[in-house]
Amino acid sequence: MYMKKKVIVLSLGGSLIIPDDVDYKFLAEFKKVVKKNSDKYKFVVVCGGGSLARKYIGAVEKAGGEKELQSLAGINATRSNARFMNYFFGENSKRGIPHSFRRVRSELKKRDVVFCGALEYKPEQTSDSTSADIARKFKCEFVNLTNVKGLYDKNPKLMGAKFISKIFWSDFLIMANKLKFKPGQHFVLDQEAAGIILENKIRTIIIGRDIKQFDNFLKNRKFVGTEIFG
Repeated sequence: MYMKKKVIVLSLGGSLIIPDDVDYKFLAEFKKVVKKNSDKYKFVVVCGGGSLARKYIGAVEKAGGEKELQSLAGINATRSNARFMNYFFGENSKRGIPHSFRRVRSELKKRDVVFCGALEYKPEQTSDSTSADIARKFKCEFVNLTNVKGLYDKNPKLMGAKFISKIFWSDFLIMANKLKFKPGQHFVLDQEAAGIILENKIRTIIIGRDIKQFDNFLKNRKFVGTEIFG
């Protein structure tokens, strides 16, 4: 359906796009890796909201806005970041970004890289579960690029946190469900995404900001990151 290229769905963490200011160095390296691997792959890149989302969410919460309004503010930030990434990759600004899976699929037939944010409002999810759902529909692998090198048994900022290189889907879901959902949350994948990848047996990879590791993964080389599988 998509010629002979393999589809990869990426959740590009907002913390990598705009941790505070735009991370130009990382994004330039990311662009280079995606472009040079587009001879073999087509990429759907779902953008997170990053600091922009958290600022929006925090302001709505402070103003007394309910959680649905906070989530909508975060969704708006993911779409702003997706539009920016389109411009960063030199894409036609008149095309806009997809707001539905149907449009994602249509755009992917025409080009190798499609950027989007959240596709629709659903309670208690982030751009990660949007990515997992797209991977489910394409029946492809799901890669989460985030600001830590992979999964840890507890907050990686805490003393004694241990890195987890491989974990079963079911065990990962248990870890994710120990946390209560919060708009703008920091866990590597949200609870909804964890459920989707288990139910649909989606091989999922978590990789940090060292873009060489993502390049290694695309080239089927050894990489530093976490694999979630059966």
